[in-house]
Amino acid sequence: MRIDFDLDLDREQSLALGALALLMACCAAAVVFALGSWSEAAEEAAQRRAILAQVEAAQGRSGVRGKAAIAPEAAFFAAPTQGQASALLQAHLTRLVVARHVSVTTSAAQPTTREDTSDVVRLRATFDMGLAPLQTLLYELETGVPYVFVDTLSVSPLRGGQRGPEPSALRVTLDLRALWRRIRI
Repeated sequence: MRIDFDLDLDREQSLALGALALLMACCAAAVVFALGSWSEAAEEAAQRRAILAQVEAAQGRSGVRGKAAIAPEAAFFAAPTQGQASALLQAHLTRLVVARHVSVTTSAAQPTTREDTSDVVRLRATFDMGLAPLQTLLYELETGVPYVFVDTLSVSPLRGGQRGPEPSALRVTLDLRALWRRIRI
């Protein structure tokens, strides 16, 4: 008994068979790509777990074990309300700026953003000063206490007949963020 396969395919059947083969190849490629991505993600997760284990081990050796580092009281502006904390931040900045023989042109408390927690105060201040005093001011703001963070710094040269404290005076606008701790009065 002999079976003879004589496949005479017309053009439509050939195209359909080719499309089916192409679809099967695409599905196989998608499976290979998904498995490769999964493998890379699993490897990255394993690396991150190893780094986390090293950090936890180092933390255990330092004796901190499960406790988050707490900032000193001096790191916060202590005030009963957020408005008073903003005023303290403004006074702190004014002291630092006046120490450089410059005065604050404008300053205003800014509203908190959605990302902020309830213990954040914001301030925008503008003043004219030279580059060297500005560098010193920024260093003192970022490294001193209470903790003040410079979110935005805008610097532009003074133009025309405007005279600043130095011949090379700059118009500086700072957006500052600081933490405050509520105190009971």
